[in-house]
Amino acid sequence: MRMTPMLVLVLACAAPSAPATQPNAAAQAVAPDSVARRQLAELAVVEPSIVQEVRYATANNFTGAPLSGYGRPTVLLRREAASALSRVQRRLRSEGLGLKVWDGYRPVRATLAMVAWCERVGRTDLLDAGYIARRSRHNQGVAVDLTLISLTTGEELDMGTPFDEFTERSHTASATGEVAVRRRRLVAAMEAEGFTNYVNEWWHFSFEVPDPAPYDLPLERW
Repeated sequence: MRMTPMLVLVLACAAPSAPATQPNAAAQAVAPDSVARRQLAELAVVEPSIVQEVRYATANNFTGAPLSGYGRPTVLLRREAASALSRVQRRLRSEGLGLKVWDGYRPVRATLAMVAWCERVGRTDLLDAGYIARRSRHNQGVAVDLTLISLTTGEELDMGTPFDEFTERSHTASATGEVAVRRRRLVAAMEAEGFTNYVNEWWHFSFEVPDPAPYDLPLERW
């Protein structure tokens, strides 16, 4: 009989980057780090040919600073999702295309830091509109943010907006011409291997796994 992993409660104040006074961060049950280490996989090991640019490990993200929990710039995913993404990469290779990944597994403390940033700078509209989630599938290691690149040049394809542009222009269907063609190509390749696109962000996809649970293992402790 398969046992459900024990979950532990993590409070917002337990996250180093989240202020203890943060008003909207309720306790969240997270899986122990030992479960995270067993269920997650390092994408660079599963598929080394996928390019990584881990934005939240740098200041080059919407908060202007590295996020807590991103002390190591590497992409982790649930093993099933990492294997599926490897198949997407092989599928695209015949067309001279490849993937660049900006984010995969995100520790709960990093999500709390994003929420705290929204509240601190008066951008709770991003929470209300669903661009930033108080509880994210990234925390479960089943969501990935990515784009297409040319294998010939190594350059990103023009997808109409930068990563993390929180406007209607980033909605997957909000494009015309060649940009619309490229977005549809990315969605088709991802859907063929079991991923589902989030319609408000052309770069965001999720993958179904049994018994998903959030983790708070910092990347630097992987």
